[in-house]
Amino acid sequence: MYLSDFDLQQLDEQKLMALPAEQKDALLVKLLWDLKDARERLKANSQTSSRPPRSDPPWHSHDLAGEEVDAAEEESGEMESEAEVSAASPAAETESSEVTAPAVGTTPASAADKTPKKAGRQVGAPGHSRQVSLPVSATVNHTPATCACCDQALEPTEFIARTGLYVLDIETDPEAGLRGLQVRHEKHLYGEITCHCGHVNRSEPGRCSTDPLWTVGLTEWHLVGPLLVSLLVCLSHRMHLSRRRIQEFLRDWLGIELSTSTINQCIHEAGRAVEPIEEQLVEELQQATLAYADETPWKEWGQLLWLWVIITPTICLYFIGYRSKEILANVFGEGFVGWLMSDGYRVYRQFQQRLRCWAHLLRKAEGLKQSLNAEARAFGQATHDLLSDLMAAIYQAREGPPVDLTPHFRDRLDAFRRLCEQHRDSPHEKTRALAREFLNDWEAVWIVVAHPYLPLTNNEAERALRHWVIARLLSQGTRTEEGSRAFALLASVIDTCRLRNILPWPYLAQVIAERRKGNTAPPLPAAA
Repeated sequence: MYLSDFDLQQLDEQKLMALPAEQKDALLVKLLWDLKDARERLKANSQTSSRPPRSDPPWHSHDLAGEEVDAAEEESGEMESEAEVSAASPAAETESSEVTAPAVGTTPASAADKTPKKAGRQVGAPGHSRQVSLPVSATVNHTPATCACCDQALEPTEFIARTGLYVLDIETDPEAGLRGLQVRHEKHLYGEITCHCGHVNRSEPGRCSTDPLWTVGLTEWHLVGPLLVSLLVCLSHRMHLSRRRIQEFLRDWLGIELSTSTINQCIHEAGRAVEPIEEQLVEELQQATLAYADETPWKEWGQLLWLWVIITPTICLYFIGYRSKEILANVFGEGFVGWLMSDGYRVYRQFQQRLRCWAHLLRKAEGLKQSLNAEARAFGQATHDLLSDLMAAIYQAREGPPVDLTPHFRDRLDAFRRLCEQHRDSPHEKTRALAREFLNDWEAVWIVVAHPYLPLTNNEAERALRHWVIARLLSQGTRTEEGSRAFALLASVIDTCRLRNILPWPYLAQVIAERRKGNTAPPLPAAA
């Protein structure tokens, strides 16, 4: 924009008419450029720019063909501002009343005789502990099997219970899968058995070692069982329910009373439990021959971060962090030799075998075709025609044996490169940006012409992000670093299981059960 709001406030008809002819013509040119730019911004939508479909007006209908675009996906490396949705809270009504202040130096008689209260719960005050209303379905005695001293078998009948806890969990019929959930309320007892040699053997709940990166613990001394924790993760991550909605569902449908803090703790505990699986996925990713990468904005208690996704046919990894190349360096390392499909963000240029998404380029060319600038319209039309013809040739080539299409389109590609060189310094901003984008990523854009079997779009990564973009809009992101970490880890395991045709919830419950005992996490099964 050439004229700011402050400039326009100072201009009126009288001031314009008083300008000399040359200055009036120069101002007229500025106003024309501003008007065209404003019109192009008004016409921009998800089909002609990198705006997400949710930014389109409700009367604008179109078919996205499964392509989800992120608002922050600006291939030139610059971010577009994303509209923040804020809910205004009603102002609290206050009533003023006259209060007579006590005289200085005077102490009420009742205050002088009153003894200070002791901190904590007062004697006789009603408690707020959990009220167990469910009947105990079973009692489980955790007895030591052998003596730690003489290694002789111990007699279970001599077990003496010393402590115990109640565990709420759900169970299913193995033949029916997850259908027919039933609540199980068990009483777990831990105690001692004295061996004939005199050694006292004690059983204790399992516990995972502490981790300074996590405030939540991993232990069998927990009210919520592994499969119920898996259900909480399902309700939160797949069904997009808030903690209070989950609490309402458990109370109304299963008769289980859990606080929102307990629900939140269980979800974070599940994230910590699956953390070792991330290393397995990273190792498999580094051996992949083709990967798709994308990122979208993410808020962590008001701080702008980015949700990254890297997906292959059998792996889906998520990370929440800054929009920097360190994320990619930590994931891919130095041994990745496969193809990487991405958008035009500059951090991806460090990869040698890189592919560019043609869907983004087509949308930008479509936007230039609808521009009010003649130069932009001509460049957009030429770009759109070239990409459309090449896509048709690539789809046709895939039906036969592998063939290199470069010789057939060499002249047109050379002519298009000269066209990009001609418009790299164009006064029209979007024309200039698209021309430079082609020149910066020339090899990444046109490598698919030589290898038609390679993908043309980054739809795999965009579709993977779509579900979590909806979760972001509903939850407004996460609040803590631990919450962000747990969210990304659980999303990775859930989506990877889906890619491998594995039901994630029984596997997640198995991981939680083993990790609570202090054991290693069972590896993620191969594709079914």
